Amino acid sequence: MKTKTAPRGGFFVPFRMGFFGLDKTKAGFFGKLVHAVAGKSTVDDEVLDAVETALVTSDVGIETTLEIVKRLEARVARDKYVGTDQLLQLLEEETEGLLVEASQKRMGNPGFDLPNRPHVVLVVGVNGVGKTTSIGKMAARWKADGKKVVVGAADTFRAAAVDQLVRWCERSDVECVNLGMNADPAAVAFTTVQKAVEQQADVVLVDTAGRLHNKVNLMNELAKIKRAVEKALPGAPHEVLLVLDASTGQNALEQAKQFAAVTNVTGLVLTKLDGTARGGVVLALAHQMAMPVRFSGTGERAEDLHVFEPRAFVRSLFEPLQEH
Repeated sequence: MKTKTAPRGGFFVPFRMGFFGLDKTKAGFFGKLVHAVAGKSTVDDEVLDAVETALVTSDVGIETTLEIVKRLEARVARDKYVGTDQLLQLLEEETEGLLVEASQKRMGNPGFDLPNRPHVVLVVGVNGVGKTTSIGKMAARWKADGKKVVVGAADTFRAAAVDQLVRWCERSDVECVNLGMNADPAAVAFTTVQKAVEQQADVVLVDTAGRLHNKVNLMNELAKIKRAVEKALPGAPHEVLLVLDASTGQNALEQAKQFAAVTNVTGLVLTKLDGTARGGVVLALAHQMAMPVRFSGTGERAEDLHVFEPRAFVRSLFEPLQEH
């Protein structure tokens, strides 16, 4: 397998082309597509209906499925493809195109190459999705790339979240700003960015409370944190990353919609892609939310956090289909 690395000076994450730990998604999601065209000699309405059903039942979502099928129909009509073997190739091409287009809509910082110093990132998401772990992994990987990292433990309502983040930072030899349980999250964020500026750090990661029970409270809290960060460093935060658990399927899409309604989410981090058959939700998220997927998590180790590459993601899913 080939290895892809980020540009010199950027966020270095080994990325093995064609491998995402997506065996369950390959077997489930795209297994349904193979079944939909099995035994068919031509691409007709029945085959397209079967493909539509396979996509809808694989967490791609109705809206995104209809877009993919519409693209397929246009290609079949224009290119006169009649064989089901060609249909799988067309499906890969159109799925890849949709994901790349959606990811580029708001890709203001391609490659995550830290254009600001310090580059301030707020990390949001509900409890239980792997938010704190993802922050720890990002901090560890940037540290390994020679960057000076400062982390802020602003999820002060959960002792477990603060303790977990402190342990990650200790293992990675990264500074963690911890003002204790029930401290004002905005104060933690302000202090974190202030220290990063003083120390000429490269990147700042600020954890936030993972509550979504009340949109008004959430909006007010995030707005307060953002004001504190901007006060410490005009123009910050530069990124707001939303962490989602891919194994929750369409629930992840609903969470994305709720967070997007209260804050300016600029990118997504998808966890647990290695343990789910619901990887199709990646397409729904990118297409319907017009947000780039920045990172994907496929394990518990720091090196299991990958820079997300849309083309490699789609190709890794279709490879086993074309081998049979």
